[in-house]
Amino acid sequence: MDEQAFKSRTKKLAVSIIKQMDKLPQSRAADVVARQAIRSGTSIGANYRAACRAKSTADMINKMKIVEEESDETAYWLEILVEAGLVPQEQISAAYTETNEILAMTVASIKTLRNRTS
Repeated sequence: MDEQAFKSRTKKLAVSIIKQMDKLPQSRAADVVARQAIRSGTSIGANYRAACRAKSTADMINKMKIVEEESDETAYWLEILVEAGLVPQEQISAAYTETNEILAMTVASIKTLRNRTS
């Protein structure tokens, strides 16, 4: 995985999620879910940057696990938005797809890092 390309993808995802959440209808439920999606969606890139500055392979694995968790949580909140009828699937499908691709690449990277330490 190219570090700069992945940094760029995670930042673009964060911006996309922020913009999508601003399009949600004004309601208490939408506000709560939007806040959670923004928190986890922006955390993906921030934690990846931290992983790039890890002090050891074990430290990098731990930080990448956070990226994995935040990616999975972001996918969850995007699913909740659709299933609660707050947004049509089409509106967030690109962000959802990108979130899952980032999740899959993160899992693959963690496996590669673990194999290096074995």
